[in-house]
This record gives sequence, structure tokens and C-alpha cells, in this order.
Amino acid sequence: MAHDASLPIDPAAARDQLIEAAREAGAIALDFYRPGAPTTARIDSKAGGSPVTQADLAVDEFLRARLGALFESAGWLSEESVDDHARLARASLIVVDPIDGTRAFLAGDPRWAVSIALVVGGRPVAGVVHAPALAETFAAARGRGATMNGAPIAVSPRPTLREARIAGPRPMIEAIGRAAGVALAAQPKIPSLAYRMALVASGVLDLALAAANSHAWDIAAADLILEEAGGWLVEADGAPLRYNRAQTRHGVLFGAPNGLIGRFLEAGRPSAPAGDPMMTNPSPRDREAP
Repeated sequence: MAHDASLPIDPAAARDQLIEAAREAGAIALDFYRPGAPTTARIDSKAGGSPVTQADLAVDEFLRARLGALFESAGWLSEESVDDHARLARASLIVVDPIDGTRAFLAGDPRWAVSIALVVGGRPVAGVVHAPALAETFAAARGRGATMNGAPIAVSPRPTLREARIAGPRPMIEAIGRAAGVALAAQPKIPSLAYRMALVASGVLDLALAAANSHAWDIAAADLILEEAGGWLVEADGAPLRYNRAQTRHGVLFGAPNGLIGRFLEAGRPSAPAGDPMMTNPSPRDREAP
């Protein structure tokens, strides 16, 4: 497929640059990672109590230098950087989560990821979710499809919600199952939200949920990967997510194949009445990976 002349960059070339950067960043993080054991990295606490490690900051510093040189005109938004609202005046934006799933990383759980997206005009055009400890790299470029380790991926062909493999907060899953009148096959908790949505893109999961208050850096790359694999990542209104807004937080999120997203939303909306603390105020334990 030819490069879309309406875009100021070539999405496929940008994707390849993001993959290379993500893999180098993952190697930096792996220097501090110990499978099944606590990280060797120094651990501090951010405002609000969530952890940040020496590895998060090292990866953030590396990616800001590398991607800033590659995409000089783009703004910057990262979980581990102070948000400069000057980015709002930029046509393009790099969105980074240096380590999505920090609690998993520091405990020796391999299900964490480096997440990078290039956003143009409010939507991602290139994205990578790289899980270094699992040797899995999910990537996408707008109009070019999605891959895992270079091989094409696609969402599950499951036709109904019944027995759908779903990951997310257990109370939300149970509420949606009741509303739909079906049994859902709830999966063990997946700490990284980016990785959770990437597993829907690859067909390992049929559905994924996230409680409210996830941030753009958690989801921007996975959003494109899921879309290019034949799925959608949306809030309860079903509209495509927009990025490079002053507000980086998002509401309850639903990730599913195109053929299931309508039924998923229909069952999910009644389970999230206004003011429902299950949907709007995740516990501190769940704030990192809603």
C-alpha cells in the first residue's frame, strides 16, 4: 500500500523506527529485571503512591533522546516526564510508557511492556508494544496491518460473547456477563494494559476491559495495533479515542474484534451507571493497570 500523502510522515517507516527504539529500550530495562524475583533497580514512589523504578527513568531518558532526534517536530508525552502542554500546538506527538506494568516488572513477572506511539492529528499512525521478557513485539502502521514479531496478526473470529476469553477487572467482567446473559471465560489478571489489548489484537484474548482513569500512554500504541488487526478500542460511547488532548485520562475502555464490539458495549454500558465506584474509582492497587 502506498504512503498516504495526507500524512507528514510514512507510517511504515515510523513503525520500523519505533520497533528499533522499543527493542533497545527493552534491553535497558532487562538489565534491571530478574525473572521471578525482585528487580535490582532502585524503587521510588510518585505522588499518589505508585512506584517508579530506576529502569523506568532510564528507558524514558533513552527514548526521549532517540525519538526526539528522529521526530524533531513532534511533541512529547510520557508517563515519566513532566507534561508540557506546548505539545498541544504540535501536529504530531510521541506517546510513551517506558514500562507499562511497573509493578509486574519490579516483582519479576514478565508481563510488562515498552509502549510507544506516534500520533498525528489526534490518532496514532504507528505504534509498538514490546514485551522484552517475553520476546514479543507487537507493531502496526496505519493502513499496513498489525504484526507480532513480524508475522501478521488478526483478532479472534469468535461470533458471540458466550465463553469469550476476557481480561480485565473481575467485578466488571461479572457485571457484563450478567447483563449479556452469558458466561464469560475470565482470564488471570494481565498487569500491563498495553499488553492486554495487544493480546486481543493477536486473537489470544477475545475481549479486554480497563477501568476508568487509564492514560494516553497506556493505550495509544495498543489502540492502533488493535485497529489494524481488525478490532476497536473505545470508551462506552463507541467513538474512536483522541490523543494529544490537555486531559490524558480516559474512561472505561472496551477492546474487542469489530464483530463483537457492539454487543460488548451494549452489555457493558448498563454495568457502569453514573457514579459507580467500580468503574470510576479503581482501587490504588489497580490504578497502574486499570
